[in-house]
Amino acid sequence: MDPVIIVGAGPVGLTLALALARQEVPCVVLDEGPGKDEPRPARTVVLPEDTVALLERLTRAPLARLGFRWAGWRSMRRKQVTREITFDDTDPAPLHLAQHLLTGALRTALARESLVRIAVDSRLDTLEQEPSGVTVHTRGPKGTWWRGSYLIGCDGPRSTVRKLQDIRFPGRTAVERHAVAALRTELPWSEEALLHRSPPWRTSGPAAGEITGRPLPDGVWRLDWLLPPGKDLVTPELLVSRIRETLAGWNGGDTPAYELLDTGVHTVHHRLARRWRVGRVLLAGDAAHLLGALGTQGLDEGLRDADNLAWKLAAAWHHGPGPNDALLDSYQAERRTAVAARLRAADQALPLLRGGGGLRGYVPGSARGHDALHTDGHLGRGALGAPGAYPDSPLAPPRLDGETTVGTAPGAQVSDVRVTAEDGAFVRLRDRLGRGALLVVLVAPGTGVWERRHWVTAGIMPRLAAAVTALPYRAELLVAESYPGAGAHTVLLVRPDGHLVTALNGVRPADLYTAAEAALGGAAGSAREASAASASASAATSASAASG
Repeated sequence: MDPVIIVGAGPVGLTLALALARQEVPCVVLDEGPGKDEPRPARTVVLPEDTVALLERLTRAPLARLGFRWAGWRSMRRKQVTREITFDDTDPAPLHLAQHLLTGALRTALARESLVRIAVDSRLDTLEQEPSGVTVHTRGPKGTWWRGSYLIGCDGPRSTVRKLQDIRFPGRTAVERHAVAALRTELPWSEEALLHRSPPWRTSGPAAGEITGRPLPDGVWRLDWLLPPGKDLVTPELLVSRIRETLAGWNGGDTPAYELLDTGVHTVHHRLARRWRVGRVLLAGDAAHLLGALGTQGLDEGLRDADNLAWKLAAAWHHGPGPNDALLDSYQAERRTAVAARLRAADQALPLLRGGGGLRGYVPGSARGHDALHTDGHLGRGALGAPGAYPDSPLAPPRLDGETTVGTAPGAQVSDVRVTAEDGAFVRLRDRLGRGALLVVLVAPGTGVWERRHWVTAGIMPRLAAAVTALPYRAELLVAESYPGAGAHTVLLVRPDGHLVTALNGVRPADLYTAAEAALGGAAGSAREASAASASASAATSASAASG
């Protein structure tokens, strides 16, 4: 079959290519640039723990060495500290790094992948699709025609793919504007990120409102100043004045020495594409959505797009689109709903947080609520920033008799517990994701101290192993000594992207098969029929094992 064509070589497009290659799907990445990214210290990304884990799993490199994990977070209003957070292993800090370093790590990993070809200086200008595939043309020094099985538009806010498919991109323009500077200096908070609202040295106008300081490696800081509405030009003189004023305000009136490395203006738009799939053409990342007000980050959602789409696209590529069409449709249903919820939360919070001080006069404690909302956006928490769940996914199974409740709701991301793999190795659960296989996790306290040869044939393991073998899709059986909220002999079914399908009370082959069939896009009715057949096959397997 023809390769998957990915248009755009930003972090989302490169991540998707790497995720598909890991599942043995060949790709062509059309890069309109020269194949490397210009270093821009002021263009940084803040990644929560789940997307860091995804990237490290794909690149097989410790990305933390390229960025900086903050020791803490503090919010200030005028001269007062209103909120402080200290990060630790139970509450890890996000990772802050320059975007060009992230794309460099992705390109390095892709250079080792024989299934991925990156075509530089290749700008898309024509796209045609038919039931069997897509044909595109690129212009440039190496302009040519390309043939692909599917095409994914990861080509940013001005997506050519989206425009060629006539997909509307409604939303709000210039929701916020920030002046940005990257500089090397010393601040009183050497390893803590800071949000300072209404600093005392600025007393008039909306421009006084907000400054964010986020540390990077080697004593570098990214500083953001919220700008007033409008299109006023941010001149070098104005930016230097802001820098000196801010540094002096944070250092008792004296401006410390600093080295200015990079500057820019960051304009935030809120937009959401009407459709994310048209036949064999799909959208991901900034081509599908734009968000970023109140400290929220858009890249983390783009990376989740890639993670959600990769295993579904791999299934369609390997096994044909017919039985996997519902699986591909679920990509838009799940991801568009999750991003829309974050956009809705940000749009609802903006009037409260940017509307001046009137509300604080009527609602006691509202300033603390404002700090909490700001923190959620910057740290990837709450409605403004937490990873999306898919509770109403079209891939959710019907109600099962053996369902039980654990600390993770169906459709949400599973906890990263330690598990034992089939070869007896101890690994993290997240390390087994992204391989295109369903994960079946048995919670069995005490197995961690046994040798595999003892517990793999003991108790319920043979029956569970037979049920996993009978599933309609490749699956891996793992064992965990514990899982939040789960009792002994709980069985978890986990999707390849780490979202919980269901939790079952014990080994229930029929329910396990039904849930797996639904998670793969099967209709509930056909899943029930298949589960009945699976139950018969499992019973026969158990009877055969007993008689043997």
